[in-house]
Amino acid sequence: MEQLDWSSLGFGYHKTDYNVRCYYRDGKWGELEVSSEETITMHMGATCLHYGQEAFEGLKAFKGKDGKVRIFRIDENAKRMIRSAEGVVMQPVPQKLFEEACIKAVKLNERFIPPYESGASLYIRPLLLGLGAQVGVKPAPEYLFIVFVTPVGPYFKEGFKPTPMAIMRGYDRAAPLGTGTIKVGGNYAAGMIPTVLAHDKGYSACLFLDAKEKKYIDECGPANFFGIKNNTYITPESTSILPSITNKSLMQLAKDMGMNVERRHVPESELAEFEEAGACGTAAVISPILRIDDLDENKTYQISKDGKPGKRCEELYNRLRAIQYGDVEDPYGWVTIVE
Repeated sequence: MEQLDWSSLGFGYHKTDYNVRCYYRDGKWGELEVSSEETITMHMGATCLHYGQEAFEGLKAFKGKDGKVRIFRIDENAKRMIRSAEGVVMQPVPQKLFEEACIKAVKLNERFIPPYESGASLYIRPLLLGLGAQVGVKPAPEYLFIVFVTPVGPYFKEGFKPTPMAIMRGYDRAAPLGTGTIKVGGNYAAGMIPTVLAHDKGYSACLFLDAKEKKYIDECGPANFFGIKNNTYITPESTSILPSITNKSLMQLAKDMGMNVERRHVPESELAEFEEAGACGTAAVISPILRIDDLDENKTYQISKDGKPGKRCEELYNRLRAIQYGDVEDPYGWVTIVE
């Protein structure tokens, strides 16, 4: 194994020893298979290649100072992948099979789990693909479920530091009542152009507005948005936002901190009122927002006044990570200890 510098890992792919696979054929799921291959063989007519019959998840495993390995909210990721599969008419992976495959992939690659306090973690990527030759738009006859893992650092290279984000009204991530609420690749493809443009202009992400009215905050492409004001944690409600498991967890922690929590439409104009704001998700955890530039309206919403993360963002971040690493009690049963 190459000697990895855990503290300088970015959010990218590193080869590990094994992945776990399972096929759905003849109306049933088979047994879990272990593979050391990094490639997949499939028919050129597979529905995942032509009609977007594909879904994926992202979750993490953490090594605590007690040496135990914990996977965060694996049950919620299993349930979300079931919803995603149903959303594009694929055969859902049963929750038990999903959890078994993830745990097996982590155990098989235990030497790649970054050490405690390295700032890195083991990212788990479950993937569901429609297989079988089809040239008409219809569901696949077979499916492949695969789980691979890779050690990663922060999603945003700046880590837990405020970064600028941009609003670009000429692009939509997902339409209302479309696939925005499920985790499928097409949503990310739709947001690729503005994301690349935002990066080229020095922004960490593109903050999307709702596709229908261009009036309300949607999400940050790879992450949910939240804002804080008047001791209230506020996050957008929409029929085109992927429900983030991290965001769901932060809402509970905000309540624990004595904050009010609101999930509602958030007009763009309200950005001027937030004392703190951030993007949250499995990959980023929390990425505090420095400012938001509306490039079409030539407006700037300054969020962080001193260039540092806000007090409540920092507390939420630290509380969540403490549970993930086992530093504090997990009162909600969010972590699964890998035995």
